[in-house]
Amino acid sequence: MAAMATAAESGHLADDPVLLTSGLTRSFGDRVAVDGVGFHVAPGETYGLLGPNGAGKTTTIRLICGLLRRDGGQVIIDGHDVESDAMAAKALVGYVPQEVALYPDLTAAENLRFFGRLYPMSRGELAKRVDQVLELTDLTDRADEIVDTFSGGMKRRLNIGVGLLHQPRLLILDEPTVGVDPQSRHAILESVDRFGGEGMAVLYTTHYMEEAEQLCDRVGIIDRGKLIAEGTTRELVSIVAEQDQVRLEVAGDLAALAQACERLDEVDTASVIEGEVRLLLDEAAAALPAILGQATALGASVRSVRVVEPDLEAVFLHLTGSALRE
Repeated sequence: MAAMATAAESGHLADDPVLLTSGLTRSFGDRVAVDGVGFHVAPGETYGLLGPNGAGKTTTIRLICGLLRRDGGQVIIDGHDVESDAMAAKALVGYVPQEVALYPDLTAAENLRFFGRLYPMSRGELAKRVDQVLELTDLTDRADEIVDTFSGGMKRRLNIGVGLLHQPRLLILDEPTVGVDPQSRHAILESVDRFGGEGMAVLYTTHYMEEAEQLCDRVGIIDRGKLIAEGTTRELVSIVAEQDQVRLEVAGDLAALAQACERLDEVDTASVIEGEVRLLLDEAAAALPAILGQATALGASVRSVRVVEPDLEAVFLHLTGSALRE
């Protein structure tokens, strides 16, 4: 496995990070869910925690928010320890969970006013913030409609709005685009991109490669509870920059072909992703005859062959030996 590209080595360590975690661990019985995770998020930075479902992303988020007690490690938010100075630390965080946490029988504006009363804001300040958040989430024209009538994407946007009400120093978004329609997903991504530009630190978890590449200044790849690599997309892709990625569109048994190709000396890793066989290897041109020979032997018909530039998907495949699992 390639060495981790650390933030300090890459010159990205902030003098005063909004979020600083180190050595986070948490077990549930015999299962280690989070194993020594540590990273930081600077002001104005969007940090992506990328990994499959079950990798430890949500558990890590809950440890950071103080919703779970950690077995080891430390979480510092803008200088405040989440355990020893919990009230001050948590007041700086806007947490948007995977599950929509809204009152369905209230209107959008009523939901925002209800949650806003949990924070030390005057009535006038809260009214101003509710209007601002409705505009930011593009829900001003739906402010007085019952949330139960909203689409999934609208509920997600309002859910993010709740997390923004008190103007947090750190906004944590846990898989915010899961199950939303393309239009709402685009609106959410545009909003997240804007938050970093306004100086807010954003921690964004996802299992979508394209989201991490589009939004995040730096990415931490997490798998089976461990942070296995970290850096900018360019830095992470450099891990596999010497390798080619070959994508085969095939009619036949894709899993059998992937297994056969992985046994070839020329092929580093092989997996089935989105209906294709995808291979990582050093010299695509030299290996193609052997790869096509395996397809022929298995009775598979190769419809197309593409050699593509390495991306975060290739990095994940290289580091874990498997595709990004759903």
